[in-house]
Amino acid sequence: MENKSQASNNQHQSKWTLRNIILIALIAIFCGIIFWGIGFLYTALTVALTPIGAAPFANDILMGLWCMAGPLTGFIIRTAGSAFLGEFLGAAVEVFLGGQWGAGAFISGLVQGIGSELGFTFTGYKRYDWVSLNASIFTTVVVTFAWDMIKNGYDKFALPLLIGLFITRYISTFIFGGIVTKMIVKLLDRSNAFNL
Repeated sequence: MENKSQASNNQHQSKWTLRNIILIALIAIFCGIIFWGIGFLYTALTVALTPIGAAPFANDILMGLWCMAGPLTGFIIRTAGSAFLGEFLGAAVEVFLGGQWGAGAFISGLVQGIGSELGFTFTGYKRYDWVSLNASIFTTVVVTFAWDMIKNGYDKFALPLLIGLFITRYISTFIFGGIVTKMIVKLLDRSNAFNL
């Protein structure tokens, strides 16, 4: 017999409600503060990796943190467009906090939000489990990596470096967009917070 948690995870798409909008705003604020703080970590990590010629890895090591708002919002809110909105609004909070990338973070939030949303779109917003979460992780990695090929000059890198960066980004996104998201949802489910 399916338990309450499993039933909750497989719940179909919910509707837009004031409660959902407030939750998206709260998640965006929380994640936006994290995004802003990661900027300092990114700078320090880039400096640390530069002497060994691994500076590009700083971006991919931290990408999961920058992209976690989308899968987290999509998995909690379960409404079409929520993953995109959570990620984009998180980036907006980062901009308003004075993040080091300025208004460019809006574009990053747009790209990351599209990537996150695509995974839930591919599952038809009909299931909220590891399948949909992994789909969101995968599409986020592919879309953001393609964007970095254009924006950050990844297309100039040798194939072995590209493979290493892609794997690093996937692991980072899996940890923060997948494992951490599931842990947060499980905690909310246990506490009956937000009636998940």
